[in-house]
Amino acid sequence: MAALRRQLIAPAAPPVPVARPRLPTREALVPYLDRIDESRCYSNFGPLVRELEARLAARLGGGAQVSTVANGPLALTLALRAAGAKPGSLCAMPAWTCVASAHAAAQAGLTPWFLDVDAETWMLDPGRTVEAVGAAPGEVGAIMPVSAFGRLPDLRAWRAVAEATGVPVVVDAAGAFDALDEAPVPAVVSLHASKTVAAGEGGYVVSDDRGLVQRVRALSDFGFCGEPGARHPALNGRLSEYAAAVALASLDAWPADRARFGFAAQYLRVALALTPQIEFQPGWGARWMSSVCVVGTPAAAAPAIAARLAAAGIEARDWWGHGCHRQPAFAACPAQPLPVTDGLAVSTLGLPYFVDLDEPASWRIVDALMDALKT
Repeated sequence: MAALRRQLIAPAAPPVPVARPRLPTREALVPYLDRIDESRCYSNFGPLVRELEARLAARLGGGAQVSTVANGPLALTLALRAAGAKPGSLCAMPAWTCVASAHAAAQAGLTPWFLDVDAETWMLDPGRTVEAVGAAPGEVGAIMPVSAFGRLPDLRAWRAVAEATGVPVVVDAAGAFDALDEAPVPAVVSLHASKTVAAGEGGYVVSDDRGLVQRVRALSDFGFCGEPGARHPALNGRLSEYAAAVALASLDAWPADRARFGFAAQYLRVALALTPQIEFQPGWGARWMSSVCVVGTPAAAAPAIAARLAAAGIEARDWWGHGCHRQPAFAACPAQPLPVTDGLAVSTLGLPYFVDLDEPASWRIVDALMDALKT
């Protein structure tokens, strides 16, 4: 069957990229751009930004509030500051994360302290984190759980951690737009062009703590709090009306795009149903959607598989490299022993996945992957 499928694929078929972001078309943007032209309001929390925030908040229960920010890492930084994280203290966070998480903590005046993740969830475990905080090498000023490639941690468990330890918890939920349906602890979602719903650049902080969201707003608006005079040092982190226009059009398209992401995920799932060596994250492509497909491979096999895929014209990626603790900028930061993180670094692999991934491309990916597993 694999040989027959390969015969049906043109010999000169172009490479399959690991990602192929797609933002709304010009036609989809026109109604929003017309509104900008009419209002002549281009920034400063204009009508489109306010509409976007209201629509994002409406997706969530519990009276959650939203404040948009110019980009995701900046939103994380401001959320940590708004939550009261003490500058000069440690930020407990997973080593298995994007470098943006650590940069955000550093910009908030914190020192990243890298903890290992759970082997099953690829995320921090709440109970073990409480134990780690009790034996920390210094004062812990914040805890930053990270969503693993769009899979959301148990937010209510993390609220219990915050209450038990007295340490602020801010969740880096950068790719978890679809999974996030409540905000018992502050969470930050990215609206980067690579995400499922996107503004090109942007992000937002969501929380059922209205005061925290208001503090984020002030921190992104020169310290203004709805009245004259800057109340505290801050910066300009506002989302523009043009970015809001893109995000609103992207949000309009989300119901249809979600179905497309689901179809693309099922192509891969069905084709790999008889390949137990490849493990999908629980719920991926069904209960929750993400813009990436990161799978588990046999122990330490990911680099060799990636090389074989590349030879077949299939791009793959180790999205988080060898762990944030291996990045030169953070190599000197304190860390626990990290055996699970080190194992995931060589046993997980990002496969091509995007909203318009079709069945022929899926079979090319699967055929190349199955060939790679034979060697």
